[in-house]
Amino acid sequence: MTSSSFADLPLPPALLTNLKDMGYQSMTPIQAQALPQATAGRDLIAQAKTGSGKTATFGIPLLLQLNPRHFGVQGLVLCPTRELATQVAAEIRRLARYQENIKVVTLSGGQSIGPQIGSLEHGAHIVVGTPGRIKDHLRKQTLDLSGVKMLVLDEADRMLEMGFMEDMETIITHTPSSRQTLLFSATYPENIEALSSQFQRDPERINVESQLTAATITERFFLSSKDTKLEDLIQVLRHIQVPSAVIFCNMKQTTEEVARYLDSRRFNALALHGDLEQRERDQVLTQFKHQSCSILVATDVAARGLDVEDLPAVVNYDLPRDPDVYTHRIGRTARAGKHGLALSLLEEKERYKLDKIGASQEEKAPGDEKTVKLERPSELRVDPEFSMLPGRKTLVIAGGRKDKVRPGDVLGALTGEAGIPGKAVGKIDITDYSAFVTLARDHAKDALKRLANGKIKGRKYKVRLL
Repeated sequence: MTSSSFADLPLPPALLTNLKDMGYQSMTPIQAQALPQATAGRDLIAQAKTGSGKTATFGIPLLLQLNPRHFGVQGLVLCPTRELATQVAAEIRRLARYQENIKVVTLSGGQSIGPQIGSLEHGAHIVVGTPGRIKDHLRKQTLDLSGVKMLVLDEADRMLEMGFMEDMETIITHTPSSRQTLLFSATYPENIEALSSQFQRDPERINVESQLTAATITERFFLSSKDTKLEDLIQVLRHIQVPSAVIFCNMKQTTEEVARYLDSRRFNALALHGDLEQRERDQVLTQFKHQSCSILVATDVAARGLDVEDLPAVVNYDLPRDPDVYTHRIGRTARAGKHGLALSLLEEKERYKLDKIGASQEEKAPGDEKTVKLERPSELRVDPEFSMLPGRKTLVIAGGRKDKVRPGDVLGALTGEAGIPGKAVGKIDITDYSAFVTLARDHAKDALKRLANGKIKGRKYKVRLL
């Protein structure tokens, strides 16, 4: 029987204490199966989706291999998007708190390469980045991967979909052949097998997809039409009455249209798609994670790597053609054993998509003969007064990690000179050049005014509300 206790792994006591402080009570299925193999030095090819605990699955063995006194790159994690790279780097930094002076550098597009080069000049233990930007640094000879002990390919299927195969091959040839290689993928297309056979040595295969908490997700399907779809969406939201949700659309233009319509009906929403500038995407994601935005309307590409705790509902405004995409979407709810809702709107002509999804689920769960019931939004019991307006606002300060701004500095400035009550201050996120802080809506404008006229660590910064 596989153990679910981190204490049964050969981990330093300080790391076990840090895991406990981070809220890691017991191992998830992917961690329980993969960590013993990964910490023993085996190559892995693992099928696991976002939210399954895979970052710790590769982050822990990666940290165990480091020589903290050597400031050369010893670990490389490749991710498909900047959002996922940023998220992975942040989690590795948290995992690394049990030892001092571990430097994790994020290298991805959407920002100037100059500061990244400057950061690398001071050394790094772990690099997390996107293939395109990693390749840029290799071409400029500003990144040395000759000392890499572990290579991680996170969401490898998505990187292949995005056309990164050639870039990945180039990058991997710059790493030692003796490295340990861990490959994680939500799906197993043929080119994943080809990638594994090319770059891995006798990998241990792990698949926990079928063990994930599908039983904790309630799936409901609603018959709609092109003309009534937006209003049907409102009906569904008034029926389920959740505080937040992610709504998936197949097209960028649709995300904008849906977000505008929801906003006009007092359902606070922001669109997330590939045409947004990186700064705009960061701000949208931060507002949603900080709960100062109630609804995120997104395309699959833009939302890849989105990991939000306690997401109560996912809505498919457009039903995807690919059953694997459907599975990946709905898996963003019901994290950590909690219950979640997966709701889908479909037109009469889209019944074939439903059949494909049903067939796919039967393959993964043999013997499950449940039939799909199609509901009509017009027949739902709703509260016509229900709306989704957040009780929080996010404030952005034009100073971040590179300016030596820390969460405690921001909190101190708000609760000290600014006089904002501590209970009104929520989540504080610090990026390289910005600080995001959530505030109770009633205190947001006062905090903005006071910070704009005051100082943080003796220095004035530009401040604005998102």
